[in-house]
Amino acid sequence: MKPQRTVIALMAVALLVAGCGREGGASEDGPGGPAPAASGDFGTLSDVCKSGTPGDSQAQGVSATEIEVGVFSDIGFTKNPDFVDAAKVFTSWCNAAGGINGRKIVTNLRDTKLMEVRQRMLEACREDFVLVGGSAALDGLGVKDRLECLLPEFPAQVSQTANTGSDLQLGAGSSMSENVNPYTGFQDWLINEAFPDSKNALGMINGDSPITKVMGDKLTESFGAAGAKIVYSDLYPISGVSDWTPYAQAIKAAGVKGLIFYGDFRYLAKLQDVLTSMNYKLDWIDANANSYNQVFLDSAKSSLGQQNNLLDMSGTAPLDAADKVPAVQQVKDLFEQYAPDSAITFQVLRAFQSWLLFAKSATACGDDLTRACVYRTAAKETAWTAGGLQAPVDLSKPLSEQTRCFNVQQAGPDGWKSAQFSPNTDGLYRCGFTPYRYTADFGQPATLASVGKSLADLK
Repeated sequence: MKPQRTVIALMAVALLVAGCGREGGASEDGPGGPAPAASGDFGTLSDVCKSGTPGDSQAQGVSATEIEVGVFSDIGFTKNPDFVDAAKVFTSWCNAAGGINGRKIVTNLRDTKLMEVRQRMLEACREDFVLVGGSAALDGLGVKDRLECLLPEFPAQVSQTANTGSDLQLGAGSSMSENVNPYTGFQDWLINEAFPDSKNALGMINGDSPITKVMGDKLTESFGAAGAKIVYSDLYPISGVSDWTPYAQAIKAAGVKGLIFYGDFRYLAKLQDVLTSMNYKLDWIDANANSYNQVFLDSAKSSLGQQNNLLDMSGTAPLDAADKVPAVQQVKDLFEQYAPDSAITFQVLRAFQSWLLFAKSATACGDDLTRACVYRTAAKETAWTAGGLQAPVDLSKPLSEQTRCFNVQQAGPDGWKSAQFSPNTDGLYRCGFTPYRYTADFGQPATLASVGKSLADLK
């Protein structure tokens, strides 16, 4: 592959994994913004952040006045600022409310530039207290180093098998296990309730990369076990194609009624434009949560009234629930205050959930601010909702045993809105489904034991 084509392909990998909230460069880290927040309460949580008189600490990255927290991002490669924006807004609010018992949170942006994951992880191992609210497309490259240096992680999103559900990892971003399909509830709803005629006419298009190809293999097994039939499956060059007509023609010729697309959402918008121009309308398209942003809506504007785009928020409260979920409205208010030009995407909402888990746990530790205390305190949360930003999650249980919830968003000319999917929890989610457990070997996440460590070593 030629160098230029290689760069384009790698960028596409990063974008399809992390999504893209808006165009633009990095935001400034650390505290900022106008007036201080009135309090450190968030949603249903009290005193997430508050003032205090902390003393010296022996913990790495912790002084009498500051806590250094690492935030991983591919921003130097993708220019996607979601995780940086979330860190800026959260820390600005938290520090204005007093920080963590008087200590200010200082974020160290670990810009992996896609391929420099291990280099940034080694830096984090030398300097950071914990990692919070970030993600890297090739995160598996640094997970063993993270475990060897006993660095806890509260990620916004995970990507590769080695890191997904790995040890010393907690939060909404780590709520997917490589052994089960977390989208089982959503997919069963699609093929058995909402659009049963599509069950024997599914199509799937994946970007030709190791990450998305394995996603396709998993879905093929999962849908097959559910009695569904995939009548069309194809790969596209991860760097994109100039003309999506051949793919659209193949979808139409196969009679596809339900389409799963894994790749850059802007490519999906282009494919839909061609399908619409051919006057071919599918029953549904799974656009996946990376499309939960204005960029996708703008890119797919000409076909939004024709194609039925749906996505699973996986238990994350959507923005259109702000009128009944104070926590969602609070995120919107904080962004208006501290980053008014930044977009709130699915990745931002996931990052905020992780920041809240870290901050609440760290504040609860009081003078005993150690990695062990923060991690173990967070792991005791049996009904974590991030103040209302997500459906309840029992973090005390293994990932494969957690209660699973889904909630569906539908794209239209007016944006992403909640679909009709019969929620049974808080009027927002449908909870209680059993995720499908894969029988094929798709690899295993890294463990402390795999690097000669145990949880007893965490201090």
